[in-house]
Amino acid sequence: MTTSSLHDTMQTIGQQAKAAAKAMRAVSQQQKIKALLYLADKIQENADYLKAENAKDLAAAKENGLTPALLDRLTLSDKSIQTMVAGVRQIAHLDDPIGSLSSTRILPNGMQIAKMTIPLGVIGIIYESRPNVTIDAAALCLKAGNVAILRGGSEAFYSNTALASLIKEALAYAGLPDAAVQIIPTTDRAAVGHLVTMTDYIDVIIPRGGKGLLQRLANEAKVPLIMHLDGNCHMYLDRSANLDMAIELAFHAKTYRYGICGSLETLLVHQDIASQVLPTLAQKFTEKSVEMRGCPRTLEIIPSATPASEFDWQTEYLAPIIAIKIVDTIEQAINHIEQYSSGHTESIITEDMHAARQFQLLVDSAGVYVNLPTVFADGFEYGLGAEIGISTNRLHARGPVAVEGLTTYKWVLTGDGQMRS
Repeated sequence: MTTSSLHDTMQTIGQQAKAAAKAMRAVSQQQKIKALLYLADKIQENADYLKAENAKDLAAAKENGLTPALLDRLTLSDKSIQTMVAGVRQIAHLDDPIGSLSSTRILPNGMQIAKMTIPLGVIGIIYESRPNVTIDAAALCLKAGNVAILRGGSEAFYSNTALASLIKEALAYAGLPDAAVQIIPTTDRAAVGHLVTMTDYIDVIIPRGGKGLLQRLANEAKVPLIMHLDGNCHMYLDRSANLDMAIELAFHAKTYRYGICGSLETLLVHQDIASQVLPTLAQKFTEKSVEMRGCPRTLEIIPSATPASEFDWQTEYLAPIIAIKIVDTIEQAINHIEQYSSGHTESIITEDMHAARQFQLLVDSAGVYVNLPTVFADGFEYGLGAEIGISTNRLHARGPVAVEGLTTYKWVLTGDGQMRS
């Protein structure tokens, strides 16, 4: 595709999206539910077809030397397909946020004032590897009355094309605008450059990908972004933790799936329990081929670990590697998280509810857990149906960006002829 034809294609996509956004304001809740339930059924019926198309992407990705973390994200397994199906159905049955009113205030002059929830508008979504994002993004945007322009990574071309065909069927079945969900029909990286500067047509961009992509967008985008750079997640094992629980949750948080942004990267352990939990954890990590990098005190307990560097405390590995540090107090743990966290998800394992409250109050991340593994950082696990991404922004959304995060509001005032004095 030539530079001029790409420009024309992107302009057309933008114009169609803007027109579809206007049409979506008149779409009923029943139409949205109808489209989503039809889409869920079609994904389930076409599972074998989707896996066959995904196999083409996986074969090419392996030839191109994609990392294990990205291969994991790219794979459409039976489990991930069923999760998509369940997520779309869950989204379909969520309360429709559009048109809902906040509590109404009556001003001294008798005017009534409230806020009405409305769609964000046209949302551009840029993502790498994960074909499930095609479905999650389409379903969430539709539920919130938005229009989506999707630009998946070239490594998931066949998977995304197959999923897009099912989305188009669902839109037609429910009588929704054909351009309510559009897939950019090229793998040309220049399309991303066009997308993030199309302020006449696009209201917000939500990217999901590696640091290279996100830093590029932060530099180039003129459209507002909802994004996070990485998921350097921490777990702190408090002095009062249930030791068996602490061991199991730390192991699960690291090994559940290495390639997800909620995977545990740094484990902080109170000195009073370090000698009781670390030898068992070290054995379990070794059996799972997880490389351990530790502070000097950790190395005394786990001689097989390698010394941790400043780089290790800063790093989102997305790999079978974990950094381990022994701390003297909960305050030291919180200070370490403050210094190195990416603001994604942190967890404390403790039986002391005062410590739990202190941790949740003082740790400044999008998700702060008590007695849970960090891998729960997921919109589906939060009961939101799915997510488009996990935002570490402070504006406009924070944490899993689901239906609520894809809405804004307008002020609605009602009177009976009042005039401003």
